[in-house]
Amino acid sequence: MNIVTVTVNPALDKNTVVDKVLPTKKLRCEKPSYEAGGGGLNVSRALKEMGQDSLAIFLGGGPTGNHIEQLLKADDIKHKMINTERWTRENLMVMESTTNQEYRFVMPGLQVSKKEWEACLNELKMFEPTPEFIVASGSLPEGISDDFYARIAKIAEDKKSKLIIDTSGPALLKVADIGAFLIKPNLRELSELVGKKTISATDQEHYAREIVNSGTCDILVVSLGARGAMMATKDEIHYVVPPTVKQHSTVGAGDSMVAGLVYALSSGMTYEDMLTLGVAAGTAATMTSGAELCHKEDVFEIFEWMKSKTHSTFIKDPHFGKE
Repeated sequence: MNIVTVTVNPALDKNTVVDKVLPTKKLRCEKPSYEAGGGGLNVSRALKEMGQDSLAIFLGGGPTGNHIEQLLKADDIKHKMINTERWTRENLMVMESTTNQEYRFVMPGLQVSKKEWEACLNELKMFEPTPEFIVASGSLPEGISDDFYARIAKIAEDKKSKLIIDTSGPALLKVADIGAFLIKPNLRELSELVGKKTISATDQEHYAREIVNSGTCDILVVSLGARGAMMATKDEIHYVVPPTVKQHSTVGAGDSMVAGLVYALSSGMTYEDMLTLGVAAGTAATMTSGAELCHKEDVFEIFEWMKSKTHSTFIKDPHFGKE
C-alpha cells in the first residue's frame, strides 16, 4: 500500500437536521446519517472518493468502533482497527433548516492505554511493504503521549517514508524536533511552531521560510481558510486562492485538503499542482453538508478552473531567498 493514514482519535459522526434549535423543547430530527470521522479516516475517505486507495490504521472500540469499521467496509476502504477497551466517541452535527446554521457537538476522545497506542505504533512499524507516504492527522486523545506523532516521525525516517503531519499543540512541536516531509498548519498552528502568540499576514512568509530552512519539513502548506493556502519550500513561496462557492459545511475541509495534497504527491504532480489540488479538495468539501467530504467531480472541476487561472491564482514571491 502506497499510502497509510493513522487516526488515534476517531469519531462516529452523526448528522441530522431540525427546523430550529431551541432550549428545553423536544426537537424532532430527521433520520440521521453516519460517517467515519477523525483526521486520518477523513483523509482515507477523501482519497477513496478521488480514486486513490490507502490503508487506514485507527484505534476503535465498542459498538461505535464497530460501526466505523462497517462504514469503512461499505466504502471499500482498506483498514486495520486496533481494538480499544473503551468505546469510540460519537459526535453530533445538527443543521438548522430555517437558518442553514450548523451546530457541531464534539465529544472528548476516548482514554487510550499505553498498550493500545503502542500497538498502533507497532502495526505501523511492522507494516510491509514500506509505504511511500504516512499521513498522521488529528488530535491526540487522553492517555496518549505528546510525542506519539514524533515517534511516527522516527518510524517514517527509519522506513524512508514521507510523513505528512496535520495536528496542533505539543504534538506538533514534538514532531518539529524530528522533522517531516510535509506539515500543514493553519496560522494559529504556525504561530505555535515559531513560539509566537499570533502571526500577521505580512509576517507569515518570513516564519514559513524560517521553518523550512531549519529542516523541520521539506514542504510547509499553511491553510488560510477562505483565502486558500500558502506553500513554502526552500526554493519558493506560492499562494493559491480558491473560487467563491456556496458553502454548506466546513467539516472535514482541512482533511480533504490533506487528501488532495497526498493524492497529488502520489500521482507525481508538481508542487504547484499539489497545492492547487489540495485547495480544490478543501473547497469542494465545503460544498457538501454535515460530515460528508469532497466529491470527486467537484474537486477536479475546481482544480481545472484554478489551473486555467494560473496567472492570477499562483503568486510566486519575487523576494524569496533575498533576505
